[in-house]
Amino acid sequence: MSLNGKACIVGAYEHPTRLAEDRSVVRLHADVARGALADAGLSKEDIDGYFCAGDAPGLGTTTVAEYLGLKLRHVDSTECGGSAPILHVAHAAEAIAAGRCNIALITLAGRPRAAMAEAQARAAAAAGPGGKPARAPLALKAPDPDAPELAFELPYGPATQNLYALVAKRHMHEFGTTSGQLAWIKVAASHHAQHNPHAMLRNVVTVEEVVNSPMVSDPLHRLDCCVMSDGGGALIVARPEIARELKRPQVMVRGTGEAPKHGMGGEIDLTYSAAAWSGPRAFAEAGVTPADIQYVSLYDSFTITVLMQLEDLGFCRKGEGGRFVADGNLISGTGRLPFNTDGGGLCSNHPANRGGITKVIEAVRQLRGEAHPAVQVPGCTWALASGIGGALASRHTAATLILERV
Repeated sequence: MSLNGKACIVGAYEHPTRLAEDRSVVRLHADVARGALADAGLSKEDIDGYFCAGDAPGLGTTTVAEYLGLKLRHVDSTECGGSAPILHVAHAAEAIAAGRCNIALITLAGRPRAAMAEAQARAAAAAGPGGKPARAPLALKAPDPDAPELAFELPYGPATQNLYALVAKRHMHEFGTTSGQLAWIKVAASHHAQHNPHAMLRNVVTVEEVVNSPMVSDPLHRLDCCVMSDGGGALIVARPEIARELKRPQVMVRGTGEAPKHGMGGEIDLTYSAAAWSGPRAFAEAGVTPADIQYVSLYDSFTITVLMQLEDLGFCRKGEGGRFVADGNLISGTGRLPFNTDGGGLCSNHPANRGGITKVIEAVRQLRGEAHPAVQVPGCTWALASGIGGALASRHTAATLILERV
């Protein structure tokens, strides 16, 4: 079933906080839900579908729905990491088209930054003699029997940063990509973040500053990595006839795609992501090509994540991503393809360590003409949001969403 034209995004809201010391996770969900409802001009009584992934506390959608006082006839808690909120827009459109709900709420929220600060404070309070943290005996955690592959992977110490670094290193080996080219992605994000009062990193940086920042996992430097923040966001998706009755610009869902990529039974190729499958499906459903897209929101957990999506979504050929992003081609106003005009996860916000929802929110802002004037794409009609959930060098899911201002 094609979802082209079956639903519109009628509400969008991003939490302004980046450090939620005084709010619980469920309160953050409530804050963003309330903000999106106000943006759409709706009330919670209008919501009959709710979508939320693993960032929901306790019993997931049930806990948050109870806290919000929602009366629902459809829920979806599909979990696929950072790509989940983008995928949820497609699932909401599908549920609306199938008659399962009329107006769907999607929320994401978390407070990993505050939680880390609290953990550090507890460790300091429990410090041993001389102020050194008390050390617990080392213990090896047995692999989860429901995840048999971990027994073979854990001895090698996989971590998020080194799994993405593997992909970057392979791209450099195969195609001659350089650290300086990757750095241009951070530079572009910083040019946009300077105009965002809520961005965590608002200083414009240079290529030299990126490549000279401390190495995190070769070849990725500190400034190649996203921020860690609290906060969240919410979206409201509704039937087109309902959208037409609301006093907001109409943002139509035109194309959707989702796809997983895993170890492929050992046939591992690190030169592409699952976006190579989700992207073509979304473009085919929307009936447009990459050349029609005027603005892109690309998941930016690391600079290499952006580069891979640019290639796999068809904005440039495989292996040419480094040359494509060089010299500021992602910077709004001067570049060929403006991206992440809020500063993205690299500079502004990566809430709950799964920032996919902010990608849709900024795409909606661009299509409504509500982005900051310094970064607003003139006459923006077509936008794309793309998310990666998981790890590029391991298991991950890609979600692609194409939106039109109508």
